[in-house]
Amino acid sequence: MMSRLAEPNESGVVGQPPIDFRRDGSSYKHWRVTFDGRVARLAMDVQPNETLAPGYELKLNSYDLGVDIELYDIVQRLRFEHPEVGSVILASDKPRVFCAGANIQMLGRASHALKVNFCKFTNETRSAIEDASASSTQRYLCAVNGTAAGGGYELALACDEILLIDDGSSAVSLPELPLLAVLPGTGGLTRLVDKRKVRRDRADFFCTNAEGLRGQRALEWGLVDRLVPRSQFEATVMERARALADRSERPAAEAGVHFPMLQREILGTTIRYEHVSVEVDRKTGIADFVIQGPAADIPGDIAGIREAAASFWPLAIARELDDAVLHLRMNEAEIGLWVFRTRGDPALVERADQILAHHANDWLVREIILYLKRTLQRIDVSARSLFALVEPGSCFAGTLLELVLAADRSFMLSGAREESDLSDAVVRLTALNFGALPMVNGLTRLEARNLADPAQVDHLRSLQGRDLATVDADRLGLVTFTPDDIDWDEEVRLAIEERVSFSPDALTGLEANLRFPGPESMDSKIFARLSAWQNWIFQRSNAVGEDGALHLYGTGRKPTFDKTRT
Repeated sequence: MMSRLAEPNESGVVGQPPIDFRRDGSSYKHWRVTFDGRVARLAMDVQPNETLAPGYELKLNSYDLGVDIELYDIVQRLRFEHPEVGSVILASDKPRVFCAGANIQMLGRASHALKVNFCKFTNETRSAIEDASASSTQRYLCAVNGTAAGGGYELALACDEILLIDDGSSAVSLPELPLLAVLPGTGGLTRLVDKRKVRRDRADFFCTNAEGLRGQRALEWGLVDRLVPRSQFEATVMERARALADRSERPAAEAGVHFPMLQREILGTTIRYEHVSVEVDRKTGIADFVIQGPAADIPGDIAGIREAAASFWPLAIARELDDAVLHLRMNEAEIGLWVFRTRGDPALVERADQILAHHANDWLVREIILYLKRTLQRIDVSARSLFALVEPGSCFAGTLLELVLAADRSFMLSGAREESDLSDAVVRLTALNFGALPMVNGLTRLEARNLADPAQVDHLRSLQGRDLATVDADRLGLVTFTPDDIDWDEEVRLAIEERVSFSPDALTGLEANLRFPGPESMDSKIFARLSAWQNWIFQRSNAVGEDGALHLYGTGRKPTFDKTRT
């Protein structure tokens, strides 16, 4: 594995290897998963000394990125490996403590990039929990058996229901602003008012009161759904979880699909999976993705898909792209431009999409489509510029065409390459481009591209399955520029050089504002608004300066604030 031992990684620790998001499901350190029929119990029991980096302890079920990487892996495995599970109890195995939130010592010593990416990843994990509930009817019930503070309460907010133990001392709180001069950055503000519909004035008090609320007031204000005496807590939680599971549409008798450890090789500047490779150029700040399309023998029926399991091309692509994006976001902060290319037969990509669309009502196929959706959304919300290059030999069809539609700028070669026997570049639309893979704001990328002319989407729908040559793709608004072979290399080179010469801060703001036109959703508010504010606040001296609240937390010293409002 590649390791830059002479310089600090994004955790700010010299000598630490890159952060690895892969897990094999058998070596969790901080979570316990048990099963009782249709109910899974996911219990948090964070080991204080099992940290991602040295220098802090994870007390009171506080968490660092390593804890959340395990949680993300578990959420994925519950969806794919356990179709029988209709509800999940999110609980704590520590008495009288649910979760103290993100570990403050870890945040205080982390680099700015780690803090921001940590918040983004934890948001995506909570969104994955909500997607499991909304799209897969695998409901989550949070059993708060003690204090749930900050990120601990934000974890509870991701669940469908919150049960709070009624013992006179257990409370929920979002104390980040009064204690740390930052925001509840894992979606807490948005989920309070958009999801739980807490009144704004009450939410204002709650988020500026470090002690939080307990008991009857927490219930009356809509911060929790039920109060339960300690003597009845476990029984009531299980009773409610079974009721949720009984309403689930997930198949109780189906076998799941095992996720083996994702195979990845890192050699120098090359990251290689079975179907995806990434070449990293740290000098220019570019990551060049090449995605290989499916082989001709892709299985076409449910039995074949189950037999292929995790090696089924659409599922393998989702896993590999997901891991590559997370690896680059966390370990290659100065790589600001991701360039996407594909290789293969667009007809075979269309065939894979047709198989998914035809069997979309099957629980496993549904989960694969949803995984592709979440992976593409992770690309959308990554603070990186995105270019796509459509060349002869490309297979930008259907699911892979979404990368062209997601790109900030796309180039499609007009005509053939000199001294090449590859056929001219084409793109191809499939059924999956028309609703199965929406962005975080709920629009498809085609809808977002055609806000001024919604009827154009209906016209594009009629063109599914056709090879669209460069002139057609340009006329239909599917690509940005169409240089010919004479101009291609120079035009692409100049565009790339110009992009990487701009301020990355300004580009991040530009991209976040332009990528999600039209309506807003809870997720789009979190990733385009809340994340941007937290990014800014994490650089302000009031939070992270020598006399800032995050730096001084736990020392007994009071922070000194710059009172300027901007």
